[in-house]
Amino acid sequence: MFTQIADPERAPEVLRVREVVRGWRHYDHFRSDRDAPPRHTQLGTRTSVFGHDGADLAAAWQTIREIGDERALDKAVEDAFPGARVSVSVDDGRFTLQFAQHGLLRPLNAMELSDGTLRYVLWIAAMHTPRPPPLMVLNEPETSLHPNLLPALARLIVHASSRSQVWMVSHASRLISALEADRACQPIALEKDISQATHRGAGHAGRTRLALAAALARRGARPDFHGWFCHETDNFVVIFARHKRSFKRLLALFN
Repeated sequence: MFTQIADPERAPEVLRVREVVRGWRHYDHFRSDRDAPPRHTQLGTRTSVFGHDGADLAAAWQTIREIGDERALDKAVEDAFPGARVSVSVDDGRFTLQFAQHGLLRPLNAMELSDGTLRYVLWIAAMHTPRPPPLMVLNEPETSLHPNLLPALARLIVHASSRSQVWMVSHASRLISALEADRACQPIALEKDISQATHRGAGHAGRTRLALAAALARRGARPDFHGWFCHETDNFVVIFARHKRSFKRLLALFN
């Protein structure tokens, strides 16, 4: 509809909505296999908007250093990997990510990083973008991460929520507990009862979240959420779903 009706004269409202939606970023899955785009060298270009697949990781990292919050970037690395430093090397106009840490004889490039380390570095880059989106949706960011990284991941998400509205789908109880520890988060539990989503302990944002669950149900999504968390300024939303299908059906509401 947005591509067919978005006329600035006859349908300016649709055009405005289309531009807003274009500004949203959905990070559904970061590949970390041997052929994953982030593992390879990339052309050095200014990258103020991090790609959904992380292919421009090294370029995005260097861009954050040059025009973003370099101090926060290094702090996020230190929080997850004490004593480590991530940098970018340049060879004939191509960028390569370098990961240095105490105990390593030399820095490791992206091709040599473990799946978990690479994924976490990708999340750091995504959440420190120089141009934060109005809405950022994260699907199971805990995938392939060591459990000890989940508290740091929670802090990373809370930091990102100060600049964007963040929605996250997760199945990790330790990540949930870390988010609950943040005083700015208000828990709202939803439970499935005879194919209906019911809630208990809903706070100020409860009716809004229930309306979304009802919309999912009307579209046949059969919401099966077991907990939602909401920043008290309504700028930070975290959704915990039992099924991956719920996330994709949730995104379908905005397509």
